[in-house]
Amino acid sequence: MTLAAESVLIVEDEYLIAELLSSMVERMGLTVCGMAATADEAAELARLHQPRIVLMDVRLQGRKDGVDAALAIHAQVGSLVIFVTGSQEPATVARIHLDHPAAILFKPVSYGQLRKTIQDVSA
Repeated sequence: MTLAAESVLIVEDEYLIAELLSSMVERMGLTVCGMAATADEAAELARLHQPRIVLMDVRLQGRKDGVDAALAIHAQVGSLVIFVTGSQEPATVARIHLDHPAAILFKPVSYGQLRKTIQDVSA
């Protein structure tokens, strides 16, 4: 199965932030293939939908975090993972780099920042 060229998976446990990201992605003309609040749900949706891009929060519901999900998704699907996080702590940023992220955005994220980042990683 190949990656869905214009498909984006949103992994965010805060409902309002997930909805905002979804709205921004759709405004760009891309398709949101799913939204997940846990690492396991994210990995399952990624296997099912094969998204080109994953917008990934670090802190998620459950005992696994976004880095755990990103590692699984990268290994099984190969999606580009853009981390969208509120934490700029060195330990968190170092953990994010375990997965060779396509990009890291720090919350709050504007439409312009997200659009440019998605364009850059998709080029």
